[in-house]
Amino acid sequence: MSTQTEQALLDSIPTGLFIGGEWIDGESGATFDVHDPATGDVIASIADATPADGIRALDAAVAAQDSWAATAPRTRSDILRRAFDLVQEHKEDLALLMTLEMGKPLAEARGEVVYGGEFLRWFSEEAVRIAGRYGTNPEGTGRMIVSQRPVGPSFFITPWNFPFAMATRKIAPALAAGCTVVIKPPALTPLTTLFFTSLLEKAGVPAGVVNVVQTSRSSALSAPIIADPRLRKLSFTGSTEVGRKLIAQAAEGVLRVSMELGGNAPFVVFDDADLDKAVDGALAAKFRNIGQACTAANRFIVHEDIAEEFARRVTERVRAMKIGRGTEEGVAIGPLIDSDAVAKASELVGDAVDRGARLLTGGKAREGEGTFYEPTVLTDVVPGSAILREEIFGPVLAIATFSDEADAVRLANDTEYGLVSYVFTEDLARGHRMIDALETGMMGLNVGVVSNAAAPFGGVKQSGIGREGGLEGIHEYLSTKYTLIPT
Repeated sequence: MSTQTEQALLDSIPTGLFIGGEWIDGESGATFDVHDPATGDVIASIADATPADGIRALDAAVAAQDSWAATAPRTRSDILRRAFDLVQEHKEDLALLMTLEMGKPLAEARGEVVYGGEFLRWFSEEAVRIAGRYGTNPEGTGRMIVSQRPVGPSFFITPWNFPFAMATRKIAPALAAGCTVVIKPPALTPLTTLFFTSLLEKAGVPAGVVNVVQTSRSSALSAPIIADPRLRKLSFTGSTEVGRKLIAQAAEGVLRVSMELGGNAPFVVFDDADLDKAVDGALAAKFRNIGQACTAANRFIVHEDIAEEFARRVTERVRAMKIGRGTEEGVAIGPLIDSDAVAKASELVGDAVDRGARLLTGGKAREGEGTFYEPTVLTDVVPGSAILREEIFGPVLAIATFSDEADAVRLANDTEYGLVSYVFTEDLARGHRMIDALETGMMGLNVGVVSNAAAPFGGVKQSGIGREGGLEGIHEYLSTKYTLIPT
């Protein structure tokens, strides 16, 4: 049951689609339910967009594109800054809403509001710094002008695990660059995006610049938008499997794409590591967001001489973690997003144990309401175990061992993914060697969390294409134009 405070917040959330600056019910008038994964209760029923609604949203984005692109950079900057300020005013509402619809502990949800809000502030500043260049060509026969132009109408598909930050990380650079947007939030956690959109409306985003079409039938809605020749950009965060399909669809129209896909992050601990730092980093890298993050450490690759002690210290800390609804005081582990996530964690742990891994703590779903899985530590995980190949997306810490640096590099790179890696060593030279050797787009050296709005987020290999955040983030929404003027 929701408290009065929770219910008042839920009652304030728009439940319609947002198209052309208006909240509407959608073509069919159909709705779908949003659930609290901690209890299974329905917390909202919201409009269910049809493919025709999706095209209407694209119509609105196309109609607004020219005027938004022509809007002064300072005006775009000021709107994003007002949105940032409104987020600060409503940070408790946003945090509670994420906890209700996604399950993460309230303290972590507050952290996401801070992190997600920074993209609004960062790109409000980048909006006025879009630069080009001017110069004489080498032959001396003309002047070269290189300028940047907005890519154009963009379609965003966001994931359920970070419902606020994933929306701001895409919307903020697009608006800063002068692009209009259609966003399809996840059916499991759409309420945060709807509430955030209402804040964008209050901040002064013009009609048609941001359009929101949530749906229970993602593929049916997305396909005609991606196939529409007026669309210029597709950005997706989610699984590699779905990303491949979307890239194939986008290829028909030769769309610009940004893909932030799956991960299988190695967490490498050398025998000279500061174990206190390594254990703190391990808990942050693994159990943030209940393990449901593409940046979550997936494979703990620990030197054989210290593996036993590392496992002992980690297990002691994990056993002390409180499990419960994210709104409860002191909760560290909330529910997984749904029963499928619980089943996957159970399957991966069972396979590892069957192959010879030792279960040190946890290892099973919690009985009763909600989709809870105990925080788990496995050690002596053997090569070939599914848990070393597949993204866990749950609170399971799996430890394997290595003997020397070359062995660590081989094990860390033995995956088709390459999003992020974590390395703990007190040897600076070794740290630099690992920066060069590990095949990932990001790396944490003696830290367990790397994400920052001022830094480029993204991976290599099958973890994605493009970067979000940092100086690089706005260029995902700009196209380069070269002009020659004869002298």
